[in-house]
Amino acid sequence: MGSQEPKAVTINVTGFKKFQGIAHNPTETIVNNLKNFVESKGLLPAGVTLRSCTVLETAGNGALPVLLKVLESGISGIDTKNELVIWLHLGVDGGAQKFTLEQQAVNEASFFCPDELGWQPMRQPIVTDDGGISRKRQTTCSIEAILRFLKNKGYAATTSNDAGLFICNYVYYHSLRFAEQKGHKSLFVHVPLFSTINEETQMQFVASLLEAIASTC
Repeated sequence: MGSQEPKAVTINVTGFKKFQGIAHNPTETIVNNLKNFVESKGLLPAGVTLRSCTVLETAGNGALPVLLKVLESGISGIDTKNELVIWLHLGVDGGAQKFTLEQQAVNEASFFCPDELGWQPMRQPIVTDDGGISRKRQTTCSIEAILRFLKNKGYAATTSNDAGLFICNYVYYHSLRFAEQKGHKSLFVHVPLFSTINEETQMQFVASLLEAIASTC
């Protein structure tokens, strides 16, 4: 019997618009330019499709219908028996010096400031059907393998078990839940400001991240 052909990989990427304290979100720039960047430079590995690049409003409950629509559209028409779908979410950490791979999200929304639509929950479950705020969901991506790949490329990267309790965690929790239901994978990565790591380096990093995800998942 011959070996089974590897599944094709489809990756959907999201970033965020501005929010309080971050007037220019680097993930908005990265996501808006990513498709042209990787295609023009031939950086996408064989068998990998970058299907969508979407910039989300930095908001929770009020923007949820849009988020769910984005998640559904990212898998529309895909044969999941022969294709692996991966969601990559990018968010900014204004105080970070490294790229951070987030291993999990918690079912808690406790926003340190109102989101861009004015919502500011405190100790509320993100998904009430999942029970209390202590519920956690973890990525099924191979975090340690991805980290090794990125470090071998020379990037300053680390892992974290705390995605915060603001919009990044909110989106990640919904994405992990959606991915589990559909048999897909989801990963959230925090990036620094461009003043800490410049735009060109961050674009190269995300291109390498796509390669790392595709080769390890």
